[in-house]
Amino acid sequence: MQNAGMAALGLNWRYLAFEVSPDHLQQAIAGAKAMNFIGLNLTVPHKLLAVEMVDALDESARTWGAVNTIRFEARDDTGTWQPLRAWADSPSKIRSHGFNTDADAIAQALREDLGVELAGAKVLLLGSGGAGRTAALKLADENVRELFLINRTQAKAQTLADEIRQHWPAVQVSLGYPSKRIDLVLNATSVGLKEGDNLPFDESRFSLDQTTTVYDMIYRPAETPLLKRAKVLGCRAANGLGMLLYQGAKALEIWTGQPAPVDVMRRALETNVYGE
Repeated sequence: MQNAGMAALGLNWRYLAFEVSPDHLQQAIAGAKAMNFIGLNLTVPHKLLAVEMVDALDESARTWGAVNTIRFEARDDTGTWQPLRAWADSPSKIRSHGFNTDADAIAQALREDLGVELAGAKVLLLGSGGAGRTAALKLADENVRELFLINRTQAKAQTLADEIRQHWPAVQVSLGYPSKRIDLVLNATSVGLKEGDNLPFDESRFSLDQTTTVYDMIYRPAETPLLKRAKVLGCRAANGLGMLLYQGAKALEIWTGQPAPVDVMRRALETNVYGE
């Protein structure tokens, strides 16, 4: 997706994957900085750790408490920090600038892929970990009416609920399943990744008959047990490919300063993930 986007923009850049242990994340960021990388993307579990490791935080990273995109920058003659793409040579002092593109991508995917209006919605969120936490905070910021949190570890869900109540007191947040109809079920757990996985919720306490819309952040496989059940029941349903696309497109814009070729990136992503 990123290499296709860079090629479409005529950039002599290359996007590569590196496996980095959390214990070595700080050295990896420093190494990328020393080698004049344009930027980085970070995946779980690095997103929370990087908040304390980058030199500067964008408002998006401060708001959502996680960094998934880093842009390397240097000072120009006026003392203004500029992206490294602006330099033909190697600047002497470089900083790492952390951003978060995940949160906006969640909202964009729900709107564009499912037509969901988040303001005033009632949402069941499955999972309060890294992706679930970001989703919950973004949903609260989008003024959902009610948010029901389910997580394997109750204490983590409680901490998240307390954070939402502190910053978005108008949002009604509860731990547990809704008893009445809701507008959206959002799966932010890993249940559904493996063949043979069950549904990511307790069927004795909740039924998909209680909703009209289901979003699963998992994109491989393309259709999880949750999405299969949702479609049988006639729910609008989508997987996490759109969220992956939109967060990546925004990261490319942060690095390049140009609009991302989203259609090109979507085709590359679909080909890579599904072989289409």
